[in-house]
Amino acid sequence: MTHIPPPAEELRLLDAELWQLDARRAQLLARRAWLVAALQPKWPAPQPTGPTPDAPPRPEASAPSVQNVLLVLGGVLLTVAAMVFTLVSWGHLGITGRALVLGAVTVAALAAPLPLLKRGLRSTAESVAGLGLALTVLDAVALHGAVFLESAGAPYTAVSSALLAGVWAAYGLLPRVRELRLPRPAALVAAQLPLFFWAIAANAGSYGLTAALLVTAGFDTAVALRVTPRSVRVVAAIGAYGVGALGVLAAGWLTWTASGPSAAARAAALLLLASAIALGAAWQKRWLGLVVASGLLTVAALGGAARPALPELWTVPVHLAFGIALLAALRLDRLPDAVRRGLIWASAAVQALALLWALPVVGAVVVGPLAWASQAWTGAPSDARAAVTVGMTWPPHAEAVPVVLAAVAGVLALAVRDTTWRPRALAGALGLSGATALTLPAELELSYAAGLLVQGAVTIGALTAAVFLRRHRTALVLALVTSASLALLALASQTATLIVLSGLVALFTAASWRLAPFTAPTALVYGTALAGATGAVTNWSPAHTALLVLVIPAAAALLAPRLADPKAIVPVEAAGAAAGLLAIALAATDVPLLATVLALCGVITAGTAIRTDRRPVGYAAAALFLAATWVRLAAWDVGTPEAYTLPVTIPALLVGVLRHRRDPRISSWTAYAPGLAVTLVPSLVAAWSDPHWERPLLLGMAALSVTLAGAGHRLQAPLLLGGAVLLLDALHELAPYIVQVTDALPRWVPPALAGVLLLALGATYEHRLRDARRVRNILTRMH
Repeated sequence: MTHIPPPAEELRLLDAELWQLDARRAQLLARRAWLVAALQPKWPAPQPTGPTPDAPPRPEASAPSVQNVLLVLGGVLLTVAAMVFTLVSWGHLGITGRALVLGAVTVAALAAPLPLLKRGLRSTAESVAGLGLALTVLDAVALHGAVFLESAGAPYTAVSSALLAGVWAAYGLLPRVRELRLPRPAALVAAQLPLFFWAIAANAGSYGLTAALLVTAGFDTAVALRVTPRSVRVVAAIGAYGVGALGVLAAGWLTWTASGPSAAARAAALLLLASAIALGAAWQKRWLGLVVASGLLTVAALGGAARPALPELWTVPVHLAFGIALLAALRLDRLPDAVRRGLIWASAAVQALALLWALPVVGAVVVGPLAWASQAWTGAPSDARAAVTVGMTWPPHAEAVPVVLAAVAGVLALAVRDTTWRPRALAGALGLSGATALTLPAELELSYAAGLLVQGAVTIGALTAAVFLRRHRTALVLALVTSASLALLALASQTATLIVLSGLVALFTAASWRLAPFTAPTALVYGTALAGATGAVTNWSPAHTALLVLVIPAAAALLAPRLADPKAIVPVEAAGAAAGLLAIALAATDVPLLATVLALCGVITAGTAIRTDRRPVGYAAAALFLAATWVRLAAWDVGTPEAYTLPVTIPALLVGVLRHRRDPRISSWTAYAPGLAVTLVPSLVAAWSDPHWERPLLLGMAALSVTLAGAGHRLQAPLLLGGAVLLLDALHELAPYIVQVTDALPRWVPPALAGVLLLALGATYEHRLRDARRVRNILTRMH
């Protein structure tokens, strides 16, 4: 009778299960005893006894891993031994011995996997097969050193690698050897060498070497697309991308350095070969990235072929033209969708690179006029290009920039029909059209006035588009940027400055009926600049010009509450506040006018604070009025501190009285202390250094009045502040007499008086403490 599994194995399994049952029974009995003891605390809980079965230790490495490591190490060691034998001991054998040893070992290593596979030892077979393949390489090296000594290295390497690739591929296709994963990928690796070394042997030059790389990459691509084993496909894909990238880089360098039409044509042919390989792979697998690469390689090839025959400034436009031509794929409905989308993305990449090339010229036109801020009204430049290149150089080959910008703008406006991308494309086309118009005067070297007119026209057109188009953001940004550049460009001439700023104020004010959050503050900014320019033209001093600049904050205060769009209120008020700060800065050189400007700013701010939603602005108005008062007093050379502090104290006390009447629970320190301290403390400091009697007398009378008022109304802050100031002021007045008395008395009198005072204080300590508690209670009941 046949047992499955065998009897010995089944007996072992039964013993293991019985042992596990015994262990589990012991655990359950121990747990039962513990539960019984827990339910009856008077009985001691028995502890589990007997050995507890331990979990079997977990192996740190699996058996297959150990096996693979051992096999790999064995194969490597055998290969090293074979190399040592070939390189060191080879010369000790004759030609017959060499052939027999190499042949026998190689044949044995290549034949050994067959019985191993038959017995199911696949991993061992893989290791031995790898040893056999390595031995074939050593055979080729040994043959070159012993038999083919006269052969050059490159042709021998080309032939031997081709033979090795063929032998390994044939070996890997044998019926039983087909199960091995190593021979066919190894054959593909060896196949990367023959063409390249054959081109070296044939002195094919850089073009031949590049062609060999690209053909090899094409072979790898075909293998990756056609073969079934995954290991072969992975190696083929790595070879296709790696060798193909090297070939593309080499072909690109040849295209860039081509000195004539013939060289450029040959380099272009190499790039077209690479493009065809990429497109062929993408056509079958629908890979978008390869289609994009194919399109870019085609553009580079065609543009590189045409470059030697054209002036250098047309290099980018020619490449752009070929890139735009890729959009013809939109009309070819038979193309796969992935191929069409890839060619479109390739065209977009070419256009983006062209715009990146044109960016320095656009930046020079827009940012260049910023230099006129430090050279204002030094005279109109000779032409529009000189106007935008103050302190900088004009980029080379910039004549084609308007063509590039206009071409990309036309593509965006005409070629993009998708409903999702159409609005964005139109916005981009509008921006590029404006950039084209801005660069034309400088490119054509038109007159300075013509450049101003063109920029003004672009500003008007962009702002009009922003007002009437639904998607106005791009047009609005274009209008703002262009207007800023125009204002800076106009600084070269007084007349141009006044005309341009006046026009910008009128233009942005007119557009505020719809775009008030953006155009209204912009109009105020240009109005501020116009006011400053007007003052400078009329030879006003900066302080007098500040009075003219104050028209802008007043206009902002009047305009803000009447705006239809609530979002525009804060930007308009912020622009007005900035203009007010500028007016204060301009008036800082003339102290009397500075006081006037501060007072006018206070009037404007107080008018804004009348609105219920701007009541907190009243604090700023009060601060401005106070600053105006102080500045005016400083202009009159007033050094009396009370003149500066009383304008603060009186309003503060009035506010404190009103607040205390409204809410009697408010502390007197909150209501009255700030206002009183503003005058009393500086006056006390001044009185201590004042040699005359008038200030201390008036300060003492004021402190006495405050103290009496605090006592009469039972207010803590006035009582303590007034009393403290009164006491210090009295000490100041009595100090000279105290000094005189001290000098007249004998030296023993002050210590004696101090001792008597201490004894008196000690004798009445308890009584004084009671009186102090009474005073504290009275003060606590005050506000």
